[in-house]
Amino acid sequence: MESKNITLKVNSELYDKYREICKKEGWIVSRQFEKCMEEELRKRGARK
Repeated sequence: MESKNITLKVNSELYDKYREICKKEGWIVSRQFEKCMEEELRKRGARK
């Protein structure tokens, strides 16, 4: 699957806190965002 670079504008305090959680858990921030998008698409029946 091809990847796409995107730019997001988010609250910096929120991002820093979430990034810290990801770091502790060994997660990749972009993959967590991708999983949120997949879940939303699944809920709406738009994901295979």
